[in-house]
Amino acid sequence: MTHSAEVSWQLDGIDMFGTMTRPDGDGPFPAVVMVAGSGPTDRDWTSPLLSGENGSAALLADVLAEAGFASLRYDKRASGPHVAENLPALIGRMSMQSHLDELVGAVDVLAGDPSVDAARIVGLGNSEGCLHVLHYVTGSQRTPFAGAILAAPPGRSVGAVLMMQLRTQLGLVPGGAELFPLVREAAERYDAGEPMDPDPRLPEGVRMVLASFEAPANLPLARELWAEDATATLPRVRIPLLVLIGRKDVQVDAEADGAPLQTAAAGMPQVSFVFPENANHVLKEDVRTPEERAAAPGGGYNEPGTRLDPEAVEDILGWLRAVV
Repeated sequence: MTHSAEVSWQLDGIDMFGTMTRPDGDGPFPAVVMVAGSGPTDRDWTSPLLSGENGSAALLADVLAEAGFASLRYDKRASGPHVAENLPALIGRMSMQSHLDELVGAVDVLAGDPSVDAARIVGLGNSEGCLHVLHYVTGSQRTPFAGAILAAPPGRSVGAVLMMQLRTQLGLVPGGAELFPLVREAAERYDAGEPMDPDPRLPEGVRMVLASFEAPANLPLARELWAEDATATLPRVRIPLLVLIGRKDVQVDAEADGAPLQTAAAGMPQVSFVFPENANHVLKEDVRTPEERAAAPGGGYNEPGTRLDPEAVEDILGWLRAVV
């Protein structure tokens, strides 16, 4: 039997909310704090930009509790049901540091719960959330992590990963491949500190993605993210670390991102790598054909019936049992 309850705390005058899930009993239990990916992805790893409510973090919390681990997953201040009321106070203030502050607050709440062993807390980030976990791990924190898990971390700068994603997206549009140089030109302007000014010939969806990096509500975070490179931070990690990239991930690539991360971790025995065969970007099992995958809105990540990838789950649980 597992137990879940909403928790809340304040950060810079804004209420933050999360869900704590724990096993039956008094504990103290080892625990995991889960950090969601980019944009409006919420505590359950669902998003208003994607269809479906079957979020991976909510599923993973139950799996962890059944295995003897407590967990806390939280809404960033720019995600979840309170985003509309929070955004006016966040314009121009969202940054890598503000995301780290959110994670620090969540860890404080988790560590302060009497059912949690504060010496055995692990950080688990997904996608962009991996970068915030790395910043936590390599900083000086009140509650150090006992270990960390990076699920689908970018192994190149976020700008480079985005270029790959947009190239793939354009490849699905008739004549789209010929338009990719226009994307590269916009990125080069952005690299030079100029407005991205995406060409009107680009599909609206691509232009919206590029323009989002200049939206006042996303700054200065967007410019910091554009240049962020996990391979520069990874060598400073001193605690056990698991890097997991699924081979069905269409946003982060097991080879293009995994290889640079493995190179950065050379000579670091505390860093482990796993590449589950059928895991996608949000740790779900994906056995569809490439055509079926391309046709699914939003990748079909959170649709009813989707389930966590068994190999990825076993990799995570096996690593956690060995570390904490």
